[in-house]
Amino acid sequence: MKKIVTIILLALFSASVYAGDVARKGTTGAEQLLIPVGARGIATGGAFISNLTGLESIYYNPAGLDRSKGAEAIFSYMNYVADLNVSYFGAGTSLGELGSIGLTFKSIDFGDIPVTTSEFPDGDGTTYSPAFITFGLTYSKVITDRISVGTNFKFINETIENTSASGFAIDFGVQYRFDESISIGATLKNIGGNMRYSGADLQQATEIPGSYPGSPNGTYEIVSEEFQIPSFFELSASYNYEMDEQNNLLVGGTFVANNSLEDALNLGLEYGFMKMFFLRGGYNLALAGGDDSIYGFTAGAGVDYQVGSGIGITFDYAYRDVKDFPTSNHIFTVKLAFQ
Repeated sequence: MKKIVTIILLALFSASVYAGDVARKGTTGAEQLLIPVGARGIATGGAFISNLTGLESIYYNPAGLDRSKGAEAIFSYMNYVADLNVSYFGAGTSLGELGSIGLTFKSIDFGDIPVTTSEFPDGDGTTYSPAFITFGLTYSKVITDRISVGTNFKFINETIENTSASGFAIDFGVQYRFDESISIGATLKNIGGNMRYSGADLQQATEIPGSYPGSPNGTYEIVSEEFQIPSFFELSASYNYEMDEQNNLLVGGTFVANNSLEDALNLGLEYGFMKMFFLRGGYNLALAGGDDSIYGFTAGAGVDYQVGSGIGITFDYAYRDVKDFPTSNHIFTVKLAFQ
């Protein structure tokens, strides 16, 4: 009971520190850190922070990685907004009593963008493509049969032609299971230093004041302003209702306290048949100033099939409604598990 009270008090304190601040909208960068991955997590609205396990849990709560023993590999692909596509790769394995480790890689495909200048406002015939990537190293450990913890170390890089910004961030997570049905979880995400763009494209050649005629030009670099990364805190609870041996219903909710956006509430549910076929749904709700979230209803389905002894393959699909954009998000995920 003391541990539970401690977890709740820490969660409440963290929520007060990282309370939503609408006035700070647009003041952070590295927004790719907020793009979720994995069809199951997205289909359930990001609500299952307290009970996701294996590689699918790394983005949502790294404490769940060690809950799934064995080795896993995952690939996820998302049709995002404005013709952007997001790819995500992950691999992890159990180290026995030492816990579990995982490696992840997320990248955004911007396509080819025409280069425009003051002389050629319609394009000079060349193109460029920004590269936004995130590498992750995750460690997770089941402390007791009820408590698991995890941390995720991330390297972030954004490159636009010859200009780039890099930074590091850390996620912390904990899951607590009262029994097989009820669980709670908490995460603190994207804690790290500021980032700043620099590079050759910010350099300019100019005459040096006071120099003699014919002297070589000097070069100076425009110093860009630093920007913070979007950190936030989450508190989650879920309930697994076993209808009978073949049917179960999993429901969950997550409160998100953002430091530069409205606070949000994510709701999700999952119906499972024979632990093989799954139907999912969710909803994302902004709590301050009305429902200003561009995301709303989510849905999806999945199949978990055992190919052979100790080998499983999972196919998941998710749909996420997007407001103010002509297209919605479609997410496909394939996972291999080896026990």
